Amino acid sequence: MSTYTNAKELSNLALGKTTHYCSQYNPELLQAVPRSLNRDSLDLTAEKLPFIGEDVWYGYELSWLNDKGKPVVAVAEFIFPCSSPNIVESKSFKLYLNSFNQTKFASWQQVELALINDLSATAGATAQVKLFPVNDCPALALSEDTALCIDDLDIDIEHYQLAPESLKNTEQNAGHNIEHSIEPNVNEYLVCHLLKSNCLITNQPDWASVYITYSGQKICHESLLRYLISFRQHNEFHEQCVERIFCDIQQYCQVDSLTVFARYTRRGGLDINPFRSTSDKKAPKLRTLRQ
Repeated sequence: MSTYTNAKELSNLALGKTTHYCSQYNPELLQAVPRSLNRDSLDLTAEKLPFIGEDVWYGYELSWLNDKGKPVVAVAEFIFPCSSPNIVESKSFKLYLNSFNQTKFASWQQVELALINDLSATAGATAQVKLFPVNDCPALALSEDTALCIDDLDIDIEHYQLAPESLKNTEQNAGHNIEHSIEPNVNEYLVCHLLKSNCLITNQPDWASVYITYSGQKICHESLLRYLISFRQHNEFHEQCVERIFCDIQQYCQVDSLTVFARYTRRGGLDINPFRSTSDKKAPKLRTLRQ
């Protein structure tokens, strides 16, 4: 996308480049990407965001040495407020976590504090960090979910480039026919497991299940599915895709309330799960089979 062309903030990233894996604790490995790179194209400013939310990451490959040199392993939950000026670039995050591998820490609390301090400094806002034993992380238990899945709708797809104009609510889909009776407002909880986008820099595929909760004029499910599939060849970071989905649904479907939550599959021991909502609430503890 033109927003990112020759952006100096991206030119120095380790992403897409050959890198050395460091196994001694090194917070300088962390790199930040300004959220404004994406938000400028969506006409969003830090002072006036149309959503509240957070980015929830889970780390599955965190290990360090205790003070006797014995390895310790843990699962980590990281939460960043969507109001932070930066996102943590994911490859630098992985390199940073690897740097714990051969480093001695006196306690789990010492590791947690180091993570909080380093990640908060990179994001530019306070990060929340919780460490769990690998056999006891309640947030990662598989969940039964009540969302209506729209994946099985029988539609033809010919184009796989981003197409927000395909979004419609049921009234718009009916062509504003005078004889068409406007449906009453609805509350729906939908899921699509077909979301695929690509890394902005490496072009590697990113796979996700996207959960959409809204109230208002009913969204045409076929148009929503076409729109979500149109991300298939689109290059953008996880957080940016979710904010784009949120803003496009608001603009084209004119809903009253909206929540968009994407559960991405993990890569390199990390999964990223952006949550954006018009309501002041936290991301649900929801894990899919693919995660």
